Amino acid sequence: MTYYPPQYDPWAPPPPPPPPPRRRRRGPAVVLGALGLVVLVALGFVAWDLGRPSRTGGTASPLERTWENQQTSNETLDVDAVADEVEPGLVDIYSTLGYSGQQAAGTGMVLTADGQVLTNNHVVAGATSIKVTDVDTGRTYRAEVAGYSRSADVAVLRLQNASDLDTITTGDSAEVSVGDPVVGLGNAGGDGGEPSVSPGKVTALNQSITATDESTGSSEQLTGLIQVDADIQSGDSGGALADGDGKVIGMNTAASTGYQLGRNGRPADVSGFAIPINDALRLARQIEAGTASDTVHIGPSAFIGVSVSDAGGSGALVQQVVSGGPADNAGLTAGDVITGLDGRAIGSATDLTAVMDTLHPGDHVTVTWLDQSGQQHSTSAALVEGPVG
Repeated sequence: MTYYPPQYDPWAPPPPPPPPPRRRRRGPAVVLGALGLVVLVALGFVAWDLGRPSRTGGTASPLERTWENQQTSNETLDVDAVADEVEPGLVDIYSTLGYSGQQAAGTGMVLTADGQVLTNNHVVAGATSIKVTDVDTGRTYRAEVAGYSRSADVAVLRLQNASDLDTITTGDSAEVSVGDPVVGLGNAGGDGGEPSVSPGKVTALNQSITATDESTGSSEQLTGLIQVDADIQSGDSGGALADGDGKVIGMNTAASTGYQLGRNGRPADVSGFAIPINDALRLARQIEAGTASDTVHIGPSAFIGVSVSDAGGSGALVQQVVSGGPADNAGLTAGDVITGLDGRAIGSATDLTAVMDTLHPGDHVTVTWLDQSGQQHSTSAALVEGPVG
């Protein structure tokens, strides 16, 4: 699922830039948020293709780390040592988003030497093709999605023809405490190359946020998150939140933005949010085992071929229909309201998404809807393989 902040206008002039990243790159980063507006956004980086040049920039320039060691919990955080420990197990993820002409970028963490990669679901949601670049070697692999949990924002990728990859070292997120020093690492700005490095500390535990997918109208609440004051930015999604020993204790997922500056030009209130690694690994193991559930989808995503929004509690309002897709073939048009799918009532866009996550390409389902005159229709549709859920 790709999340965007509310009222984002890609044609509007960009707001003032965020605080300088921890490394030097060529090309500006897109700031997803308006000046003075603090919103929670997931940290996938999307390059808009609207007849203008891509904002992702060109080839990355030579990089070097630039930061100050921070005093946290009465001890010095050795950022260089943490980064050296974590970086070999990171990958940059680049997705082509189907039916929109967009490109997206994020980060992943290598779990196994043969190419199992942990990331956020929203990094690859909507993707029709995925490429992954090993940060350490620069080698690029094609990837497929082994499975995902939309509600937990976790996905596992499987790299093709990968071997002998370096992996991350994980810690125990149950042992994390407020005030612990941490370092966030990821593909900030989607530029690739050496990961961005953002030191900070844990400011709260067991936090909850709500994120909305504007393409479907559905929303998800993420719970149990680690909150940090590290300067995590767009593109860091799926990256590592490491402790002072270089062990990964969380997966970067979202941040509050607005970049209201305080003293010394630093953000007055920067908050990043990470999924505890224990929770992410539990779901990753379930996916690797091929065990589907109400919240975990295994394999390719089923596709019915509509974009929808809520219809005031009465169903999922069809905004667009993909030409030649299952919904189009069944006779649905924009303005119809889907009220049932596969024998289950649909009261919202989120309901439709939840039912679709339990289905697979090739499944035959009964679709029930109301047309714009209020007349009810019901017919069978054969689902096809579509973009990643």
